[in-house]
Amino acid sequence: MKTKQIKRNQGTMEQVSIRPFRHGAGSICLLLAVCMAMKQPSALAQNTAESAIPIKTHLSEDQLKIWNDPAFQKQFIESYMAETEIEPRVTTSERDQMQKVLDFISSDKMDQAVELLRKSQTKATSAVFDFTLANIYFQQEKLEQAAESYLAAVEKYPKFRRAWRNLGLIYIRQNQYDKALPALTRVIALGGGDAITFGLLGFAYASVDNHLSAESAYRMAILLDPATMDWKMGLARTFFKQERFGEAVAVCNQLIEAQPDRADLWLLLANAYIGMNQPVKAAEIYEFVDQMGQSTLASLNMLGDIYINEQLYELAVKSYIRALDKKPQGNADRFIRSAKVLAARGANKESRQLIEKIEQSFGDTIGAEERKDVLKLRARLAVADGAGQEEVKVLEEIVALDPLDGEALILLGQNYARKGDAEKAVFYYERAASIESFEADAKIRHAQLLVGNGKYDEALPLLRRAQQLNPRENIQKYLEQVERVARSR
Repeated sequence: MKTKQIKRNQGTMEQVSIRPFRHGAGSICLLLAVCMAMKQPSALAQNTAESAIPIKTHLSEDQLKIWNDPAFQKQFIESYMAETEIEPRVTTSERDQMQKVLDFISSDKMDQAVELLRKSQTKATSAVFDFTLANIYFQQEKLEQAAESYLAAVEKYPKFRRAWRNLGLIYIRQNQYDKALPALTRVIALGGGDAITFGLLGFAYASVDNHLSAESAYRMAILLDPATMDWKMGLARTFFKQERFGEAVAVCNQLIEAQPDRADLWLLLANAYIGMNQPVKAAEIYEFVDQMGQSTLASLNMLGDIYINEQLYELAVKSYIRALDKKPQGNADRFIRSAKVLAARGANKESRQLIEKIEQSFGDTIGAEERKDVLKLRARLAVADGAGQEEVKVLEEIVALDPLDGEALILLGQNYARKGDAEKAVFYYERAASIESFEADAKIRHAQLLVGNGKYDEALPLLRRAQQLNPRENIQKYLEQVERVARSR
């Protein structure tokens, strides 16, 4: 079992092997020799290494792996030396120059301070100059220039903790989280592991979707500063991302106990219950937040969705209407989809109420595609209510808006077929068949019309073409039935 100790040889650094040691007089001498070897000529280091006395060890195999790791050994040897300062030094002349800079800053003469700092900067000058210049740029919101100067400072003095911290802050401000992570980690490695640094580290990890590391960082921030809510909120969000909803509920309850008037905490708790597949509990919270007067467009839409799934259609449409009362920006697609779901569930009355509210809320701002969706939905509701003439009117309006709407053309064909107007029905089916994506469905409808009129031979080519375009088992069976009937005639 071997460890490593540094020795100098002809101006280069080499690795030599020694045995581990126990504490005592011998080890004290060795420690002194290690420290001196980093400062004295190579002969002393060589003599020290050669005088190491091998002894037995009681370390386990796992402990040996750690001990033999080169990084651990390097860190262990460095631990015998006093900690290097985390602030760079300045010479007497540099101190005089810096005093002039500080005088400019105290007099709010930032331009003169910047000019003097830039003139004083060289590769040999103290990193304090780069750091001070970076601070001025940071204060002036010149983030790119500030980052460059902080980088120059840490290149000159890698243990400059304040420079690393401010560099990390800039990267957070610029949303460059992949760059912020090593900077903030370096601050912690240099002994600057305060709550804010851990909290920002957690935020950066969460922003790059490393939620396990974010959780660890937030836990440390909470340990050091349990009073700050932001760290606990961050921890709860990491639980959401990891789908650990039970733990998210526990954290949310703690947060709510401290600040029961914060709607965002209640909404976070509701989302956790949805994640736990407890939508009724979530609905209760959404209703409570609405009574607080702090519901959001998203929370009301989610409440409506829960009510639909629970078959409480009247409550669902009321939730959607409350959401529309908030004058949502953008398109109406989200609400139209909800109206379609209501219609599909047979809640025609509620679907019609929602459509009317959508048209009232969006008015002329509704887009052409959304307008078509609303009209198609109205046509289906008209069919369900037996109002055939209203259906035709709506469908013709859709076709007028978009002559290539195959779905509307097929629905018109079906409507005329039900009325016994085969000529008009065929006209609309053929128009729909000329549209590639609707050709198969249109030919099937056309064939069904022909079969209904006893024209089996004319229907067969249409069905075969439909199967060629889009093979379906049920249509294949229908085709075979028509073929048998046609042969038997």
